[in-house]
Amino acid sequence: MIKITHARHREAFIVQLRFSDETMGEYDLAPIVARDTALTRPLTDPDYFRLFYLELGALAWPNGLEFSAAAIHEALRESGQLQAMPRLAHGA
Repeated sequence: MIKITHARHREAFIVQLRFSDETMGEYDLAPIVARDTALTRPLTDPDYFRLFYLELGALAWPNGLEFSAAAIHEALRESGQLQAMPRLAHGA
């Protein structure tokens, strides 16, 4: 089961994510926020958007909005934006 192990805000609605399978990618939530639903509307506030956290390996916000790691991982893979995390040189 894929989990998100680390999340960092990059800019606007973009979050850089690292996954348990040692891959990473930048996920742009702008198209989701643009849907303007009751759950996505608070994300239009930059301060609220940055309140995301990881819950059981998923990307979540305090209002209950949650995105599964598997769904994000698949979307990044399908769009060619998923990449292997760089490996450190031995002894580094």
